[in-house]
Amino acid sequence: MPMPYYVSPEQVMQDKAEYAKKGIAKGRSIIAMEYADGILLTADNPSASLHKVSEIYDCIAFAGAGKYSEFENLRKAGIRHADLKGFMYSREDVTGRSLANGYSQSLGTIFSQELKPLEVEILVVQVGVNGQPNEMYRISFDGSIIDERNFAVIGGKSDAVQTVLKEKSSGQAPPLETALSRCVSALEQTANLKLPPEGLEVAVLERHRVGRKFRRLPVADIRLLLSV
Repeated sequence: MPMPYYVSPEQVMQDKAEYAKKGIAKGRSIIAMEYADGILLTADNPSASLHKVSEIYDCIAFAGAGKYSEFENLRKAGIRHADLKGFMYSREDVTGRSLANGYSQSLGTIFSQELKPLEVEILVVQVGVNGQPNEMYRISFDGSIIDERNFAVIGGKSDAVQTVLKEKSSGQAPPLETALSRCVSALEQTANLKLPPEGLEVAVLERHRVGRKFRRLPVADIRLLLSV
């Protein structure tokens, strides 16, 4: 009589983690960086129609790396959650922290209970207004959540990009053109290729902007900032 096939729970989790990491590493990196007037989001993304960086709510933005269909579903769920909470309570009750915690619980549940984990890594960032600090949360495929400072990187060669950014970081929030230049330089250095402005997706959360803080930068603005 053949012995039943047994795999330890530790091995199952390890295999799922490796599977998810491989899927995420295939994608291109995305950087969120604090700058003097808010938060800059820069993605290596040659597609003009498939966005990796998006607005979630008034002061909150979302970025996803890995499998597009999976992080796009997470983005939509986050918008629905934020809209419902803002409608039922108040707009001030919708925070980056509560949204990041919700994503963390969802991803953690899927990772532990489903056969296939989500091949995604996401960022939830909130620009600070009225003297409040900026918030940047990096949430991994297994639901682990990290509160980042100065900058955060997901997808692709994220460890290598972080290393380059640490070397360039001065600890103070730079002006927008300097922040963008650092982000693009780090992406180019780790990808080992020149990234044209048309191949970049860039957005900002502007602290002093009236109303919604999220703004996408057109190619002309990106080119102008990089030429400074």
